[in-house]
Amino acid sequence: MSLTAEQRLVDGFLDTLWLERGLSANTLAAYRADMGSFLAWVQRKALDPLVVSTTQVREYLESSACGQTRSTRSRRLSCLKRFYAHLERQGQVNRSPVEALRTPHGGRPLPQSMSEAEVEMLLAAPDESTLLGLRDRTMLEVLYATGLRVSELVALRSDQLNLRQGAVRITGKGGKERLVPLGLPALDYLERYKREALPELTGRNSAGHLFPGRAGRPMSRQNFWYLLRRHARLAGLARLPSPHVLRHAFATHLVNHGADLRAVQMLLGHSDISTTQIYTHIAQERLQRLHAAHHPRG
Repeated sequence: MSLTAEQRLVDGFLDTLWLERGLSANTLAAYRADMGSFLAWVQRKALDPLVVSTTQVREYLESSACGQTRSTRSRRLSCLKRFYAHLERQGQVNRSPVEALRTPHGGRPLPQSMSEAEVEMLLAAPDESTLLGLRDRTMLEVLYATGLRVSELVALRSDQLNLRQGAVRITGKGGKERLVPLGLPALDYLERYKREALPELTGRNSAGHLFPGRAGRPMSRQNFWYLLRRHARLAGLARLPSPHVLRHAFATHLVNHGADLRAVQMLLGHSDISTTQIYTHIAQERLQRLHAAHHPRG
């Protein structure tokens, strides 16, 4: 099979996923990269993706697993399962060679989080006397106050904010909308930022984005990741967090302070409560440590 024919298979598969499942652009990009890796391996082995065997697919997954996290391995297998299920529905294969393969086990790892003291240190790191420092402080306040995904944060537009109601309207994965409250500190910073910094930072290319990067252009996820790490270093944090760690801190601190799990699920934009339930394990671990440290028979 030619590379062009293989690419048409992948394009048709991804188009179908987008139409039927409403997957986010980030998930589709990850699946495209996974399919590119698989097809490159198939080409090196001089195989046809339409007639590969279960043993050959297992060989590919094992050969590419080195250095990968369990979640990445699981996603690659999920991608191939969806790909061959799509080809089966299209009548291009008689039976999926991936059907019998199982997702890697071993338990779901607890997400890395931050203590409340560490978050306060991080929030205080930007220099608010500068335009960019005020922008960065506001972004960090909004991220911690709402638990947004970094892609949702950098794509925020001014018309998504309702400062009078104290909320932000988010369109998340699968095009699902949710309304997330901001809290007083984040609201105060947003009002100050919009008044003092945004008019100076906004350029002709900003297209209404709330947090523009260079020359008024929308900030990329990678640029926010770099600025977050820079402020973490300035704060003297022992571990340099990723944007997702602040999302985990948001959820963990809510649960630690007694928030209902269903409410946390809605705020995070999780479609399945099982995805949110991991935060109950974090809270239980914290309670066990407190019990061990303070109970006479702990």
